[in-house]
Amino acid sequence: MILFLSSIAPALIIMFIIYKQDTQKEPISMLLKAFFGGFLSIIITFAIALPLGELMGFIPSGFLQSFYNAFFCAAIPEEFAKWIIFYWLIKKAKDFDQYYDGILYAIFISMGFALVENIMYVMNNGMSVAIVRAITAVPGHMLFAVPMGYYLSLAKFKEGKDAAKYVKLSLAVPILLHGTYDFILMYASSKKEPSLLLGTVLFLLFVAFDIYMWQLGVRKIKQHLAADSKNISETPEV
Repeated sequence: MILFLSSIAPALIIMFIIYKQDTQKEPISMLLKAFFGGFLSIIITFAIALPLGELMGFIPSGFLQSFYNAFFCAAIPEEFAKWIIFYWLIKKAKDFDQYYDGILYAIFISMGFALVENIMYVMNNGMSVAIVRAITAVPGHMLFAVPMGYYLSLAKFKEGKDAAKYVKLSLAVPILLHGTYDFILMYASSKKEPSLLLGTVLFLLFVAFDIYMWQLGVRKIKQHLAADSKNISETPEV
C-alpha cells in the first residue's frame, strides 16, 4: 500500500498545487475529464510508439539509437497523444475562458498519463524508483505540459495567422523539451561504463536542462496568471 501511495502521490500533489493557483476555479467535472483523458492518451501513445519501436533494431546503437528512442518512441508519441486529448476534450469547452486554464488542463492531462506510468514503474521497481521519479519524471511531465497549455491558450484567444503559429508551438515545444530530457538520460544509460568526463558532462547537462525547464515553466505560468489577473486583452510575451 505504501508503495502504491508513493507512486500516485507526486501527480496528486502537483495537480493540487496547480489547481490552487487558478483565480477562477474550473469545474471539478472538467478537471476529471482532463485527468482521465490522460489515461486515454496512453492508448494513443502505444498505438503510435509500438510500430515506431519496431524500427529500433535498424538504428545504430549509441547516440543515434538514444536519439531515436527519446524522440520517436517517447516524446513524439506521448506529447502528440496528450495534445490530441486536449483538442478532443478541452479546446472548445466553455469553461476554457482564461489564459491559465490552458496550462491547468494540459497539466491535468499530463498528470493522468504520468500517474499511470509511475504506478507501473514504481510497483515493478520499488521505493528507490518512487523517490527518483517523484523529483524527476513526474515533475518533468508537468514541465512538458506547461508550454503546451500556454501556447494553446494563446491560440484560443488570438485570431489569424498568430493562432496557427501558437498551435504549432503547443506541440513542437513539449516534444523538444521531452525529447531532449529523455535523450540525455537514455544516452547516459546506453554507456555501460562511461568515462568520468562524459558522465560528468551528461550529469551537468541534465541538471542545467532541468533547471531551464523549471525556469521556463514558472515564467509561463506567471505570465498567464498575470494576464488573467489584469484582465488584459493583449497577448502575453511569447
